[in-house]
Amino acid sequence: MRAKPRIPLWRWALWWVVLVVADVVFYVLMTPVWIGLRTLAWVAEFRARRG
Repeated sequence: MRAKPRIPLWRWALWWVVLVVADVVFYVLMTPVWIGLRTLAWVAEFRARRG
């Protein structure tokens, strides 16, 4: 078996940049949207049961 070649530094840098951007999009942008949708669903269900 041959040894695997070393991964270039630019690929590591690209990987970390993409990972950080994905984390920011998911946790900073998508979480408030998800919480807002869940709140709207909760309010709709509450109103449906009440009236």
